[in-house]
Amino acid sequence: MECRVLSIQSHVVRGYVGNKSASFPLQVLGFEVDSINSVQFSNHTGYSHWKGQVLTADELHVLYEGIKLNNVHHYDYVLTGYTRDTSFLEMVVDIVQELKTANPNLVYGKYSYVPQNLYPVYKNKVVPVADIITPNQFEAELLTGKNISTEKDAVEVMDLLHAMGPDTVVITSSDLPSRLGDRFLVSLGSQRHVRPDGTRTTQRVRIEVPKVDAVFVGTGDLFAAMLLAWTHHYPNDLKTACEKTFSVMHHVIQRTISYAHELAGPGRRPSPPQLELRMIQSKADIEDPAIVTEATVIS
Repeated sequence: MECRVLSIQSHVVRGYVGNKSASFPLQVLGFEVDSINSVQFSNHTGYSHWKGQVLTADELHVLYEGIKLNNVHHYDYVLTGYTRDTSFLEMVVDIVQELKTANPNLVYGKYSYVPQNLYPVYKNKVVPVADIITPNQFEAELLTGKNISTEKDAVEVMDLLHAMGPDTVVITSSDLPSRLGDRFLVSLGSQRHVRPDGTRTTQRVRIEVPKVDAVFVGTGDLFAAMLLAWTHHYPNDLKTACEKTFSVMHHVIQRTISYAHELAGPGRRPSPPQLELRMIQSKADIEDPAIVTEATVIS
């Protein structure tokens, strides 16, 4: 069966962020991707200079109407990324709700970086219609009003997030101490699903992720896309989906940092252009990642 994703994210001419980070990996894994570019910039905003245009809520609506008029608005997934505009975010929610009415099995994945001024909209409108969310610890705490200082706290926060709507929650990074030492950070995931007899079950996992001393852009968008893809391929196995997702991230990041240091030269810190993700070069790892990050099932 053809699986189609509507991806509403930013676009850059040069480099990888938003749709440029998500589309190629999803296509490599067999998904048809229809992209709406929420912005079109020359490059990401971590460079010294950037130019471009921002799509308005009305312009988003016009594009969606065009898809609808041709009756080609049947999607299995919607994936959205960073936005800084309230009306645009509300329009995204309206589109998701309409698509879910047409296909009740549609899965909406939201990459969770959100400016603080948009949190009320995000909490009250976006999260309730989302099926997959990927907040970091700060965002998860802000959404639930509960601090995370232990693994037990993290489980309770993920349960609170489930109660708000999403069946799959992955806290991408936390301040919890890693069992492998201070060169690792801890991520946690939780997934609810309904058994054939109608009862609910929840699988929770903990992942120790190696830290990398560099600032990357586009990794959150890649992570959300990979989590969508691997939870599709392993719908009731969050452990495997997370191992595949985090292993893809590891391979892409290691290839990127090695190349960036090579370009920068000894003792020099790589620049934003040098740290652009090595996406095309990582095609084989995206398709079939060697598992280098193992998830532990927790109670």
